[in-house]
Amino acid sequence: MPRTMTANGKTPPTIQATFEDALAKLPDGYVDGHFGNRPWGVTVKRSEDGKRTWLYGEELGGTDIVSFNLYRLAGPGPKLKPCEMSSAKVIEFVLGFEPSMEKAAPRP
Repeated sequence: MPRTMTANGKTPPTIQATFEDALAKLPDGYVDGHFGNRPWGVTVKRSEDGKRTWLYGEELGGTDIVSFNLYRLAGPGPKLKPCEMSSAKVIEFVLGFEPSMEKAAPRP
């Protein structure tokens, strides 16, 4: 099936590429922000070799969480491993999370 082209004739990025770009823009460590008009706290850790990214987020004052590992190993592409939730929830969160302008202090 051919990919859709935009009005300027370019192929739009895949969801995977958009997700990885949004994840790459999140700072290492802890940051406050918003998702779905609710406050969230998110921690991102990246391995020194760049092969693993871990994210844990929790709704502040609520009960929702998001947690996953993204592995970049030899093979056809990165492997997203959500922790007891759907990949769709993880992708929606990363694409929609808006970090605060100021990075919060590191959590112990």
